[in-house]
Amino acid sequence: MAETLWIGTRKGLFALRALEARRRWRLLGPQFLGHVVHHLVQDPREPRVLLLATRTGHLGPTVMRSTDGGRSWREASAPPAFRKAAGEEPPRAVERVFWLTPGHRSESGTWYAGSSPAGLFRSGDGGERWEPVAGFNDHPMRPQWAAHGTPDGEFLHSVLVDPRDPRHLYLAISIGGVFESSDRGESWSPLNEGCAADFMPDPDVPFGHDPHCVVQHPAMPDRLYQQNHCGIYRLDRPARRWQRIGTAMPRKIGDVGFPIVVHPTDPDRVWVLPMDGRTVWPRTSIDGRPALYTSENAGASWRRLDRGLPRGQAWFTVLRQAMCADRHARTGLYFGTTAGEVWASTNSGESWRCLVRHLPEIYSVTHAA
Repeated sequence: MAETLWIGTRKGLFALRALEARRRWRLLGPQFLGHVVHHLVQDPREPRVLLLATRTGHLGPTVMRSTDGGRSWREASAPPAFRKAAGEEPPRAVERVFWLTPGHRSESGTWYAGSSPAGLFRSGDGGERWEPVAGFNDHPMRPQWAAHGTPDGEFLHSVLVDPRDPRHLYLAISIGGVFESSDRGESWSPLNEGCAADFMPDPDVPFGHDPHCVVQHPAMPDRLYQQNHCGIYRLDRPARRWQRIGTAMPRKIGDVGFPIVVHPTDPDRVWVLPMDGRTVWPRTSIDGRPALYTSENAGASWRRLDRGLPRGQAWFTVLRQAMCADRHARTGLYFGTTAGEVWASTNSGESWRCLVRHLPEIYSVTHAA
């Protein structure tokens, strides 16, 4: 399969195929035209296998699977669904399959999915049949952990599998916080110490936070980064208290945004794309001048990257799944906007160019090779 950027949008799936060593790109698609595509992920254990989280007009929320690099697709025979309600218990229904994560490299065919309302699901057969993870979905604290939805709904996202241990998992809920399991999802505990919750009466609550995106560095799995509704954070395990590294950002820019991306091999290198998070929450680029910020010292300082990006009157933002990196020696960075544009840098963000315009609102951008 050629090097591809898969672009999930509000109205279908598109692909950008790299040509001439990333100097040119060819736009392909759409597939699933008219369907909401939340996430597409390549299976690193079987690179021709792709899973797609989508909401269709006639099938509702579901997962599609391709075994030929995206040429053809088949719906899961048992998509993610909550168990049937018992007795007087109120029923729950999956409204959106929002997030997909491959399982540990030793567990061929294992996948995790996060939903709205907040639910966790596992497949052991490559995404064909999904089962609810009872340890989270039926946890007695789950109603309190996920008690406050965002304006766009309640999402379970950022499902992370420790590359050293398939039993060690993390997940995040907007709004709810970050949670950790050390027994493959049988039990969970909050992991939110140090994170601000400015919208709560008590800013030091153990849960009720709004993580926008959490990432784990593949080469240093004890290091986590988080882009939160209330700042940018780093956590170096086994510590349990997050450090707010966003305070080193320029005061005028602040440290609010949706995506956060780590360098594939350097755990000290990270990129964010801030948005305007003032009182009314415009959710646009700050002053209409979009820019990335990068840190090369684990958040101690940040540097602006905007060469080639619009110099003004560009009022978009970038959602949590819509920015990614490749693994080239000269790291490629890519992001898709709410205005339907895809931007690319093949020099670690030092300069940018627009690859395509006029797509539907972009929900996710993922790299596959």
